[in-house]
Amino acid sequence: MNSPATGSVSLTLLDGGTGRELLRLGAPFRQPEWSALALLEAPHFVSAVHRGYIEAGADLVTTNSYALVPFHIGEERFAREGARLATLAGRLAREAADAAPRPVRVAGSLPPVCGSYRADLFDAGRARPVLQTLRRALEPYVDLWLSETLSLTAEMDLMHEVVSGSPKPWWVSYTLADENVLPGDARLRSGEPVAGAVLAAARSGAQAVLFNCCQPEVIGAALEASRAALAAEDRLGSVALGAYANGFAPQTVEAQANAEINTVRDDLGPEAYLQWARQWRAAGASLIGGCCGVGPEHIARLRAAL
Repeated sequence: MNSPATGSVSLTLLDGGTGRELLRLGAPFRQPEWSALALLEAPHFVSAVHRGYIEAGADLVTTNSYALVPFHIGEERFAREGARLATLAGRLAREAADAAPRPVRVAGSLPPVCGSYRADLFDAGRARPVLQTLRRALEPYVDLWLSETLSLTAEMDLMHEVVSGSPKPWWVSYTLADENVLPGDARLRSGEPVAGAVLAAARSGAQAVLFNCCQPEVIGAALEASRAALAAEDRLGSVALGAYANGFAPQTVEAQANAEINTVRDDLGPEAYLQWARQWRAAGASLIGGCCGVGPEHIARLRAAL
């Protein structure tokens, strides 16, 4: 693979965050349901978010299935409506992609089931049936699987089990520790070094490894560590790298994704975010987008510049 600094590696532009965009558009929005509430009460807003990102230039939209877990919508509601809601999320993303004036792919979001950012809460036994339900419901509508915001390699191992047997590509996206991190340090929120986590995903068959839902400041070191680890096993040409940061302040080890609506940083507007994206591109990222608090205006700026 040629150096991305030469511009010879093509860029796939991902979409941005869904929850904050739903909130901005006036969709029903509250905790703990978060982005799932729009699917329950006003799904046309979800379609509008997908269209907005496509119009901004995204080459891929992600299903609004991140909050379709008992952690957000409750055990009873998930048992009763989880499969239907995931089917709806898949269909809305597929319809938006198919109506686009250019090819747009759909990523099926397979989220943390036991709580974002919280490696200590992971429970494979609880998470497995939820992820299996999501996979079955989303399968007819998606082009690839995106296991995102993973805090530990054991969570990745479970995701691999769940998507095993699917003919569709599988992408893994880890979230990084971003509180009190030393410059150049690159670790998952579990404390595991990035290099080992990336190689574990690659050995399990992931076609791409990304970093998301963390501060942009910590992603560059993770990409550098990833490139070195993959190169050492001669995997650099077969595993794509990517990044989509959030716009929040650092999340603590006690953070819970449905505890409050986090404040978005005021220093990560489209132009500032572009500067981080340029660094990720130079560090080897060929998949770039945004997570929570990063909207269509950011994606449009990336499209124009990159």
